[in-house]
Amino acid sequence: MAEETNPNSTPAAAPKAAKPAKKPKPPKLEDKPFEEFIQQHFTPTLQKSFADEGIQDMELKFVKQAIPVVGVKSDEQFWQIVGNWQNGKRQFNLYFLDESISGKKGFSYVTDGKQPSTLESFMIDEKRVTLDLLVLYTIQRLNGQKWLTGN
Repeated sequence: MAEETNPNSTPAAAPKAAKPAKKPKPPKLEDKPFEEFIQQHFTPTLQKSFADEGIQDMELKFVKQAIPVVGVKSDEQFWQIVGNWQNGKRQFNLYFLDESISGKKGFSYVTDGKQPSTLESFMIDEKRVTLDLLVLYTIQRLNGQKWLTGN
């Protein structure tokens, strides 16, 4: 006589090997709190990039102050990286208008200790901002001004 099959029964499942728990990934640098990222990662990396370009007297400051551009009439303060070298003859400001590396940013530059007259947008087309891109764009912007390398 043929064995009867029960369509509702299933063969005994083989025991599965336990998978080891995945180690949690450390947070990306860019996901760290804004001030921590700027002070502990961006500023030192940018300083090293300037040294690699041969600029040894670069002074970088991370400050919260009003935008020092001619015609900007706001007392609102924004986080900025202020870089100057050649005894203050050259200065740039990188503005973080949203207190975020992925938010709105601006850029200005000036020579001979004057007040900047133009506030430019900065990195407006980048969807994902990383430490390397932020450093690259800053160096690239100053190279565009012919401040780091000659023609």
